[in-house]
Order: sequence, then structure tokens, then C-alpha cells
Amino acid sequence: MKLVELTNYLESLAPLSSQESYDNSGLIVGDPQMELTGALVSLDCIESIVDEAIEKKCNLVIAHHPILFKGLKRLNGSDYVQRTILKAIKNDIALYAIHTNLDNFRFGVNAEIGKRIGLENIQVLAPKKDVLTKLVVFVPDEYVENVMSALFEAGAGSIGNYGECSFSTSGTGTFLPMEGSDPFIGQKGERENSLETKIEVLVSKHRLNAVVRAMKEVHPYEEVAYEAYPILNENNFEGAGMIGMLSEPMATKDFLKHLKSTFNCGIIRHTELVGDTVQRVAYCGGAGSFLLKNAISQEADIFITGDYKYHEFFDADKQIIIADIGHYESEQYTSNLLEGILMEKFPKFAVHLTGVNTNPINYF
Repeated sequence: MKLVELTNYLESLAPLSSQESYDNSGLIVGDPQMELTGALVSLDCIESIVDEAIEKKCNLVIAHHPILFKGLKRLNGSDYVQRTILKAIKNDIALYAIHTNLDNFRFGVNAEIGKRIGLENIQVLAPKKDVLTKLVVFVPDEYVENVMSALFEAGAGSIGNYGECSFSTSGTGTFLPMEGSDPFIGQKGERENSLETKIEVLVSKHRLNAVVRAMKEVHPYEEVAYEAYPILNENNFEGAGMIGMLSEPMATKDFLKHLKSTFNCGIIRHTELVGDTVQRVAYCGGAGSFLLKNAISQEADIFITGDYKYHEFFDADKQIIIADIGHYESEQYTSNLLEGILMEKFPKFAVHLTGVNTNPINYF
């Protein structure tokens, strides 16, 4: 299997366009056309991970965190970033990162965290806006089913937990075939009146080009009349953080013990325990302090994340419990998530889960 086949599949789930502006997800080192011998999956990509890939005869490392966030002016091995990249290049090992695009994926990093906590009815905490497009296409009546099927198969028409959503209206279209045209119906120089159906569907921006291509392949007209324009609606399947419910309230201290055990935390830093029980849980893997207002506005009992700064803890303001379980700890199961995704899609491909703990933080 070529590297590009694997990365195309991952990016069909978590498109690169969904990553945050500061991020560097995607193929960082390697030839997209290289044949793969195996993949090593880890949270971070550092020298010891590349060493492990060499040992396990994997020529691809898939990490959640990119080894490279910004441009390098030289590669002389003077720091761990340069040494990691140089070692990968020397050993013909590709480095791929799937970071905030996987964070923003409905079934990505935060869905895995929610599963580990044991939450139900999980929803995106801060859905993204400006990521949807309304696609409108005009189709002769006898080709409506073909075009509609092509739209749905290419990924159009999803609204929340519902698929194949559309709206259709009937009308009459007119056109005048000019010199150089090859009309499907009608004659050159004569205005044609055609019974047509206007089909409207929602499409995620990252799927728009593929959906339009699929539509044009089955549409009978030489020149297809269609429109695409942005929609302001939130996409509830894409965004930062998540919120869900425990099946029943749990004593707050018991819940903190549950977190500590589940995520193998060396310590949990938390604000005042303002409630005796916890049931509504908001959370974000990694560094999620920017989502505290969302958690409070949605009446969460507790907000779980990592990398909280001293003064940010005051923002709880007795309205919610903030629990900082650690950046690594919150995202450690991302490797298991990616391993499962790849093994389900490519069951005959060698996927290895790292045995290296890359957490740079130790607890005394």
C-alpha cells in the first residue's frame, strides 16, 4: 500500500482544512508514493519513537502532535526537533501528524475521551461555524434519482445524525443552445423549455469539490447549472471539546478518583469542589481552557482538560469545577483510537501501537 492511500483515508475522516490556523497536520516528512512496510502510532513524534519504528521495521510514524510546528532555517541536529527529522530522513521513515483536525472530528480525540470516562449523549461543546455550504443543482426530472444518489454517495446531505437530507422543488428551466454547444436536449438557436427539479443539499466545505465532481459525472447536461454558497449554521459534528452525561450522578470525589484511575494521572489539579455530585461533564483533550465559558453556559458540573495556568483557575468563579488532568494524560488514548481506525480499514496492514511513554512531565 502506498502512503498516499493511507493519508487520503485519514484525511477523508479528519480533513486537513479542519485543523486550526496554528497547526501543522499532514505529511511532514516522506514521499506520498512510497510503499509502506508498517505504521507506528504514537501521541508524540520524538527520537525514541523513530528508533522504535526502525526496530519494528515501520517506515511510517503517525503521531497526534506534529514534530514541526513552524519553519526551520537549518537542519544541523542542534535540538530534538532537528534530530528527529534528520533520523527519519536518513532511515527513509515518513512522519505524519493528525492533530487539531482529529480534535475537531466528531468521532475523534474527544469522543475517545468521553468513551473512557463512560459518558452518554455526547455532543460537540463548541461547534464550528462557516464550515458548511449549500449546494443547489438543477436537474431534468428523469435524472433526479441518479443525481441525488451521486450527491449522497459523495458525502452531501448530512445533518447531525441524519443522512441523505435534501429539499426539492419543481419548475421550468430555459436555455438557448449557442454555436459550439452540444445540447443534451433541444436544438441550436432555439430556446428550450425543460421540466426540471431544483435539489438543495448541505455539504461540508472540505467535501464540496468531490461532491460537485460526482454530481457532474452523472448529470446529463453539457453545462450544469448549479450554485454553491456559504451557510452560517453551526456544524454540530465538527468543533472543539465535548459534553456528555454520566448515567447517574456520582459523588464528586468519587468521580475525581475515577478520572485519576482511568487516565493514570500523577495528580489532578482542580478548583474548589462546588457541588457534591457530578453528572454533566464537559471536557477537551490537550489544552482547552478557551472552552471554559462554553462549559459554564451549557451548565456542566465539571470541565476537564489540561495545561491550565494559575490565574485561569480563578475563572471557575464557583460556577463549575475545573479539573486539570494533564495534557498527555487527557490525550494518551488517541494512539489507541488511530490504531483501531487503521486496523478496521486496512486489516492486512501492519499497525503497531508505540510502547514508549512520551510524556515529558514526571511527578515526584
